[in-house]
Order: sequence, then C-alpha cells, then structure tokens
Amino acid sequence: MILVNPHSGRGQALQLFTGHVQGMLTEASVPYTLVITEHQNHARELVKKADLSQCDALVIMSGDGLLFEVINGLMDREDWQEAIQIPLGILPGGSGNALAASVHHYSQSPPAWNEELLLSCGFMLCKGLVGSLDLVSIHLSSRQRLFSFLSLAWGFVADVDIESEKYRHVGAIRFLMGTLVRLATLRVYQGRLAYLPVKEGPKPPKGSIKANHPPSTPQHPSLCSSLPCRLIPNTSPNQNSRHNHNSTNSNHNTITNSSNNALTTKKPETQSDGKTRAPVDSLLPGLDQPVPESWTVVKEEDFVLVLAIYQSHLAEDLWTAPGATADDGMIHLFYVTAGISRPALLRLFLAMEKGAHLACGCPHLVYEKVKALRLEPISPQGMITVDGEMVEYGPVQAQIHPGLARLICG
Repeated sequence: MILVNPHSGRGQALQLFTGHVQGMLTEASVPYTLVITEHQNHARELVKKADLSQCDALVIMSGDGLLFEVINGLMDREDWQEAIQIPLGILPGGSGNALAASVHHYSQSPPAWNEELLLSCGFMLCKGLVGSLDLVSIHLSSRQRLFSFLSLAWGFVADVDIESEKYRHVGAIRFLMGTLVRLATLRVYQGRLAYLPVKEGPKPPKGSIKANHPPSTPQHPSLCSSLPCRLIPNTSPNQNSRHNHNSTNSNHNTITNSSNNALTTKKPETQSDGKTRAPVDSLLPGLDQPVPESWTVVKEEDFVLVLAIYQSHLAEDLWTAPGATADDGMIHLFYVTAGISRPALLRLFLAMEKGAHLACGCPHLVYEKVKALRLEPISPQGMITVDGEMVEYGPVQAQIHPGLARLICG
C-alpha cells in the first residue's frame, strides 16, 4: 500500500510518483494499491483500522510527517506487536525528507537530492530488502505518548522547522530561509536537561541496515519480482541491558537525581482482554519523579537548541549524526548552549551539510549518545517538535526501543 499526501512539499508528490516511481514498480512487477490522503491524520486513522494482511508493506510518498502518522496509527492498534512488523518504506515527496536521505546514506551511495534521491529510494523499494528500525517512545506532560522515528527538537531547530512552513512552496530551501530569519533574532531558552548515557564498549558488528553484502550476492537478490520483503538478519546486540553510570552533575530542581532506580525491567502491561500494551518504557520514571542517579544532569540551563536525533540526516542536505544507523539502539543528543555567536551557529549548520560540524571545535556544541532523556523547559514560550510535527509545549521525556519496527532499505 502506497500512501501519498498530494499537498506535501510543493504539492507535487503525486506527479513525482507517476513520473518517476510508477514505471519502476511496473518494470519490477511489484503490485501496489495507491491511497491518496485527504486530511491531517487520515493516514493514522487508515492504518489503525486497515486489514494489514492484504498488503506486504506500507510505503509513504510524502515528507516525514506522513510516516509519523503511520507509525503512531500502527502503535494505536490492539495488535500493535504484529502491526509494527510490517515493512515501512519511504519515497521522498515533501520538503523535509530526512528519513529518505538517511536510508540513501545507509546504502553507502553518494549523496543525492531531489529526483535522484527519489529514484534511489524507488530502486530500494523494488529490491525489497528489509532491516530493523529503532523507534523512540516520547511522553508529553499531558500523559500523551507518541512514537518517533526521527527526532525530538526544542529551540532553534524546532523554531526553524515550524516557522519555515510559510515558505513550503519553495521546497527544501525553506529551511535555509528559516535559518537565516531565525539567526537575525536569535533566541535563548531556559530549561533543564538530563539523560542516560550509552555505555561505550567494544564496537559490535555493524547494524544490518548497513549494506554488509553487495546487493548482487546470493544472500540478498538485487531484485525481487514482488513483495513480501526479504528480511536482512539483525546483528545488533540487545540494547535493553542495564547501564550504570555515576552522574557527573547535580541540580536542585525537579530533574535532580534520586536514589530510585527506574532501570529495573518491567513486565509488559496487559489490558483487560489479555492483550499486551505498547512496549513499557522501563528506563523512564514518571515525569513528576526525579531522574535516577545513573542519569547525567546538565549544569547549563540556557540553551539555543536541544536536538535528539536517531537517523543520520535531519534534512536532505543536513548530515546531522554522521555515525548513526537506523538500528544502532541510540539517541544522538546534540545541544548548543547560550553564548554562541550568530556567525558561529551559521558555520555549524553550513558544516552540517558535509557532516563536519563536530570537527568545528565549537565550545558551545555538545554531543552525547544516550538511551533516554528528559527535557523540562523553563521559558514560558517555545516550540517542541517530534519528527518535525509540533507537539504540546512542556516537560517531555523519551526512551529508545531498538529494532521495534522494520524498514525497507538498501
């Protein structure tokens, strides 16, 4: 099933599909059903009720927002454990095509943009190879729970994402325009940040999403006549083990450390009908509880931006987490503290086009690999986005669930 948002990007998603992808699928003998979404959350409602036994994959032809709807629709289902295993594919048709750019990057192909990126993702769809995809469970202050595949942002990045919506008609360049506008009136936000660091150890075998075998090898035929997609064995280690760390900072506010250990593995909750609820966030205490002693509490409270990302790219031309893979079991946490100059911040984003921002030596940029995090804004006004979609403003926390979903990849 291919879901197309006809209004995504510059409103050309359907034309791009018929002009560039349709012929590839026909040539590869891949049957499909095309569904045109009609309104916001239409895709979420559809997949929540759909008979998924009638299709072998769900493919999104849009920006990242439509896949966010699909994933949360799947996780809303009573049979979410089976539903979230259906392979998910992405065809870039929006102005923000971060996952498509990431999937292309994971295939070890040279950088691509626009129609070239679309053709690359279309070819991977025809090959029908599937790897694991990490999802992040996000809790908002209203007790709403969301599932995210891309990012959680507060401050500069969220501001640019939402405020640049007015430039959507120009395509991906909207983010550059939004960046320049926001740099002119740079804001500083007050808040508290804490996280559970990843315990660094010997490097495990590379995740299956990286192409460990050329597509023409016997293990992974380069072209399949039709789906169901073939599963690439997941060689990633179990990411749910307990990690004990001594906290390096202390803070007297709500986010301060506690002797409570929230890392004890919990049994999955069950509903009254015996069905298992969506996965338990065993690393997270309640938002009204202090974080465990094993967490690190950031001393700074003045931020320009906080960005938690779990894919390599934040946009087609922003290689934000150079070491990330779709199933590495980590949240890549970046934050920029107050005091950075406008030219220095601009240099960081320009360097991000080639993934060189971490080599800039900027003292205000911090990068950590984490399993869970909590953010508590103090500033009364601001924006928080999840996968580029604005959510309610307030305290938020998140935990990674390694390999929870499946992704059509190269």
